[in-house]
Formats: sequence, C-alpha cells, structure tokens
Amino acid sequence: MAHDTKPAFDIILWGATGFTGRLVAEYLARTQDTHRAKWAIAGRDEAKLDQVRSELVKVRPEFADLPVVLADAKDAASLDAMVARTRVIISTVGPYARYGNELVAACVRAGTDYCDLTGEVQWMRKTIDAHDARARETGARIVHTCGFDSIPSDLGTLMVQDYMREKHGGHCDQVRFHLTRMRGGFSGGTIASMMDTLAAVKADPSLKKVLTSAHALDPEPSRGTKEERDLATVKKSPDTGTWTAPFVMATVNTRVVRRSNALLGYPWGRDFFYSEVSDFGPGPKGLALAAATTAGLGGFMAVSNVDPVRELLEKHVLPAPGQGPSATVRERGHFEVRLLGEGQSPKSGQRVKVEGKVAAQGDPGYAATARMLAESALCLAFDTLPKRGGVLTPASAMGMVLVERLRKAGMTFEAHDRAV
Repeated sequence: MAHDTKPAFDIILWGATGFTGRLVAEYLARTQDTHRAKWAIAGRDEAKLDQVRSELVKVRPEFADLPVVLADAKDAASLDAMVARTRVIISTVGPYARYGNELVAACVRAGTDYCDLTGEVQWMRKTIDAHDARARETGARIVHTCGFDSIPSDLGTLMVQDYMREKHGGHCDQVRFHLTRMRGGFSGGTIASMMDTLAAVKADPSLKKVLTSAHALDPEPSRGTKEERDLATVKKSPDTGTWTAPFVMATVNTRVVRRSNALLGYPWGRDFFYSEVSDFGPGPKGLALAAATTAGLGGFMAVSNVDPVRELLEKHVLPAPGQGPSATVRERGHFEVRLLGEGQSPKSGQRVKVEGKVAAQGDPGYAATARMLAESALCLAFDTLPKRGGVLTPASAMGMVLVERLRKAGMTFEAHDRAV
C-alpha cells in the first residue's frame, strides 16, 4: 500500500447509514471478538451516523466510542482525507455509477484497498479502463461484487477448479451454475442499480454493447461465442434433467468469473465455458415454475424500459434504497447453488465430472450479502494475499483464502466427484 504512515483504521465502512450498511456494521460489531479490527463508520450525515452508532451500542456497549468519519461522495478532498486514514474501504453506497466514481479514484490514488457490492457491469468496465493500470502501480486492490453477486459464482467456480486440480490434476473446461434454492429478495440498492442501468442504456445505446458482451470485463473485452450467451428461455438441462430458466444476475456473474480466469492467467483454459441458470427441478411442476419465472422476468424487464412505468414501479412497488425486510424475514432466507464441472484428468486420461455446492443461511440480498462483504474487507485487511493491485475480482484478489474465511463464518463451500 502507498500510505506513508500507518493508517488509523483497518476498515472504514462507507454508507453505514443505509440498510445494507447497517447490516454490515452490525456484523462487524457482533464478530469483533474474532477479528479485533480498528474500524469506523462513515458518511455525510453526522446525525444519522450517530444514530447507527447508538444502535450498535445495543449489540456491544463498547461501541459508544466507535469513530465516525464525515465525507461526501462528490467532494474529492474529503474522500482523499478519509481513505488516507484506513487500509480498507467498504462501500455500500449505490447506485455506484452515480456515487462511486470519486471514491474509487481516491482509493487508487492512496493505494487503499476497496470492496463493494456493485452489479453494474457498465460501471465496472469504466473503473477497469480508468483505474486498473494506476491501481497496479499504487497497489490498491479494487474488488467489486463482494456479495451475493458474485461471490457464490466466482469463489464457487474457483473452489471447483481447486478441487479438480488437487484430485484429478487438471482443470474443468466447463462449469455450469445452477441456483437450486433461494428464499429472499433483492435489496432496494440492487433494484436502484438495475433501474439506473436501464436508464443509462436508454440514454446511451452504446452501453448495450458492453452489457451484452460475454467477456465485457476481460482485460480485452469481446463478444464471446454464441454458446456463451446467457439463457433467455426455458430449457431442460442436459446435465441434470431439470427445467431451468434465466438467472437474473447471470449477466453480471458470468462476466466476473470470466475476468477471474483472465486475471489469473487462464488456468482454466482460454476456451473455458461458464454459464448460469435458475433450476426448478424435473417434471411438469419444474417446467411450469421455469416458464412462469421466464415470463415474469421478461415482462418485468420490458415494462421497466418504459419510463413512466419504471417511475411508477420505483415509487409505489419496488423497495427503495435504504429499505429492506425485517430481521425475522432476513434470518429465514437462504440460498443454495450447485456448480457442475467437467474436464479431462491427466492422471486417469478420462473425462471426469465434479460438483461444488455453495450455500448460506440468511436472505441472499441482505444477511448473507452483509456477511460476505464484511468478510471480504477483513480478508483484505488481515490475511496474507498475493501482492497485486488493480481492479480485481474476489477470486483473483483473495481466492481460496476468502473461501476458508467464509467457511469459518458459517457458509458452505464443498466439492466432490459426480458419478459419470
């Protein structure tokens, strides 16, 4: 890192007054005995930050003295002052294309590590083009997508590949992600980011080329092959015999996984194939659910492209940034992902199939995401990692070290052979 003096904090949580930010703050407070981090909460509204601090006191009385840092997303000088005081910045302030530019730039200048929850592919492409080279010089690790998007995808694939290498001596030339179980919803911030992306494409149609590129986040973007197009219809899986539908976040996660492969030096091959779907099981019931989901998703995207309808949805139907479900609902949530890998084994000379599972208790978009983001920041702050700066991915920045962290934090990451 490029700091001339030792920073005052290990972590500063930027956006602590938002709904997800409060969950991250609570997680850091509850797990303080484990990590003993020096941390602070930050934002632009001191009164709201004081309120967050008073809520944390209910969790741990010693947080009555938790430091508060003031800064403004549009004030570069205040951001420079903030990032100079810490080793890692957590940002929960989205939509990131609207509020994240100056903060990332400040972290890059200072050599301060950074992690966020963005799923905005066009903005990630922008940060790569604007900051990757300079971040490599300063040592700043800029790590996007450290929540439900895209840690199960990115680290799940890495885990499957690691298992394949250890057990069979080779790599999987294909991995297919199946979301098999999920209870919970998307946060207001995620919805706002999706709506901002739709509006941005309407204002600048050239962005559509970025969003539809299979390798949009690779060092050298490319359209990819026809087979790499994200699923848009109902399809019966040849691997499982189950009915599948489009997974709404595949357009983000697949790009992140492909960027990981590129940044790691293509250990999974330059022709590595990766895809994502939602899995609804076999038989008529699976088909009906997959068809209903596909129709619903298609209808939502269609009406969201109509400005007056989108405004009505944002105002009266969809959760707004800062809103979210009750603690009881968050705790009842869960998700489970299966990652089906296949590749040639140099040891046996045979083609082998392996399977990974990533699962967690807690609403994917809130409780589980807060845990993943907080543990990502703790990993950047405390764990021994490759010394590389740049605009990175969870797998390329933290790899199996973060997998082990998340296992200890209660998430499931496991892999085994599949019967051929």
